[in-house]
Amino acid sequence: MLPMVLFVTLMLLFLANMPIALAIGMASLAALWLHGDLPLMMVIQRLYAGVDSFPLMAVPLFMCAGAIMEAGGISRRVVQLAESIVGWLPGGLAAVAVVSAMFFAGISGSAAADTAAVGAILIPSMIRRGYDKGFAAAVQAAGGSIGVVIPPSIPMIIFGFLTGASIGKLFAAGILPGVLMGLSLMAISTALSWKHRYSTVVAFSWRRLAQCTWDAKWALGAPVVILGGILSGVFTATESAAAATFYALIVGLWVHRELHWKDLPGLFTRSAITASLVLFIIATASIFSWFMAIEDIPARLAEGLLAVTTHPTTLLMLVNALLLLAGTFVETTASLILLVPVILPLVPTMGVDLTQLGVIVVVNLAIGMLTPPLGICLVVSCTLAQCRLEKVITRVGPLLLVLLLDLVLISLWSPLTLWLPSVLHP
Repeated sequence: MLPMVLFVTLMLLFLANMPIALAIGMASLAALWLHGDLPLMMVIQRLYAGVDSFPLMAVPLFMCAGAIMEAGGISRRVVQLAESIVGWLPGGLAAVAVVSAMFFAGISGSAAADTAAVGAILIPSMIRRGYDKGFAAAVQAAGGSIGVVIPPSIPMIIFGFLTGASIGKLFAAGILPGVLMGLSLMAISTALSWKHRYSTVVAFSWRRLAQCTWDAKWALGAPVVILGGILSGVFTATESAAAATFYALIVGLWVHRELHWKDLPGLFTRSAITASLVLFIIATASIFSWFMAIEDIPARLAEGLLAVTTHPTTLLMLVNALLLLAGTFVETTASLILLVPVILPLVPTMGVDLTQLGVIVVVNLAIGMLTPPLGICLVVSCTLAQCRLEKVITRVGPLLLVLLLDLVLISLWSPLTLWLPSVLHP
């Protein structure tokens, strides 16, 4: 009875367009109130306990670092470097959008931030060159979704927090799948650009590539600081986020000199507001997951899936379908906290490593950022392109298909995710 109240209330609040954090919190509160044996003071205790975590400090720090790097001129230099690498391809700006997003993914840790930082420069440029608005927005949204797969990744940090998986291994495991997704998107966007006869941007020039690489050297140093510190064991994920923020301040204020002291209060405030939204969802979702645990709901749901099939591959595909569906309707952080406890008991039956599972979960939710009605990357791109969501949805289909094929490969071929962690963390 109580699980039914929990989930029905949650769905009704979602349908009523209630903010996600409030919907999760109110559904949990209703179930606790009906339970009767649990004091409501537990709500306050669980809200605090849900975010009282050293690894979660990386979330606001990475968001702050990404905002500072964007304001400090790093985004523009990354786009220029990507243009010098792939701008010669048919419809070169579409490929540039994907490659720029891949570079920026190594800085921000957030798909929405990735989409906004690169899209603010490239979407207007594509439209001025005659690209269809819907296509420009779709390509940028698809490229931006890689932002949570290529490390640093905020969803991977949350997955590690929930499961105890090594965040360093998760980051290493996300590199090759992220590159695969980027190359796949670049190939399909180039093919579609050639079909629609979109022009190239620039002819390839080794001299220009060398110049753009030199100009972007400080931008390229950010992933080295972040990933190098984590993978070498010098930093924890949280410490690397603090180092990235400090690095971004140095580059913006004293190297590029495009960031000024007067800009910092506004940047810090915007980053704090954005991070607080994510952390508030985590806090309220911790009440939800705690109540599910005491009612043994994850185990019962897992048993329900096992009743359908015990074949490892079929079960893994069912989990993928569940995650894709959830990513369509529920925000990424909430999806992680609500579904990971359900999926975790299935790991032995599916025969996947916990690190591989983390990447599979994050890739599924990254694809969910391209699917309406929630699709945060689509929403950001539509805003930048000033076009209706319906127009982008009709253009995003081929890009989604390619990403789904990538997901199948990532799910079924474990060396793609586990080889690099085995080398870096033997």
